[in-house]
Amino acid sequence: MAKLVAEANIPATLSYAGRVERTKPQPLPKRIGGYGGAQGLAEYLCAEKVTHVIDATHPFASQMSVNAINACRETGTQLCALTRPAWDSVDGDQWHRVPTIGAAAEYLQGMEDTNVMLAIGRMHLAEFACAPQHQYLLRLVDKAETLPLPKATALFSRGPFSTEDDIALMRYHNIKLLVSKNAGGRGTYSKIEAARHLRIPVVMIDRPAIPERAEVHTPKDALDWVHHTSTS
Repeated sequence: MAKLVAEANIPATLSYAGRVERTKPQPLPKRIGGYGGAQGLAEYLCAEKVTHVIDATHPFASQMSVNAINACRETGTQLCALTRPAWDSVDGDQWHRVPTIGAAAEYLQGMEDTNVMLAIGRMHLAEFACAPQHQYLLRLVDKAETLPLPKATALFSRGPFSTEDDIALMRYHNIKLLVSKNAGGRGTYSKIEAARHLRIPVVMIDRPAIPERAEVHTPKDALDWVHHTSTS
């Protein structure tokens, strides 16, 4: 998205929440950190004379998306979400769907100890402290000095990953259960394909509900939306 906007010579700022230590090089100016809720974002939009917001946050970053909806409504700023289509189960998948990360932790709490690949990122690991009996495999972007789980192995790497590599990873660690957010897209789908291939059950966490808004699924469609709403 940043590449297309830069190539179109549209003045823009790429905003990061600041959740990871290292961000990739980008062709646009960066802003890192929160705004102070919807009101803070509204003030920023007015101060910077922003006319369009593309919400390309993670599907589970629901508070930021709600803040963007409210701030854009208050300031009359055009808003569109660039979203990844959610994953759907296919033949061979063994999904147990849960509505929240907390519900996934409760599900594991009631299980006998096993080897779990916990593919939910760093922010919500502490919620699984209620199920300390499991041996967890974590894949994180940034290194963490301490982990809230007593039996955990952490790998530090940034995707995308290949299905073949994830099959090998799950075999090496003897994974018996995968816990995943329904992030959608192709970047992290390899773990879902690997679980299907190895017949490993998946605890799939549904996306949080977001109020209705304009949505597109490709960067090109987002750029077309900017052009269309700039001239209409």
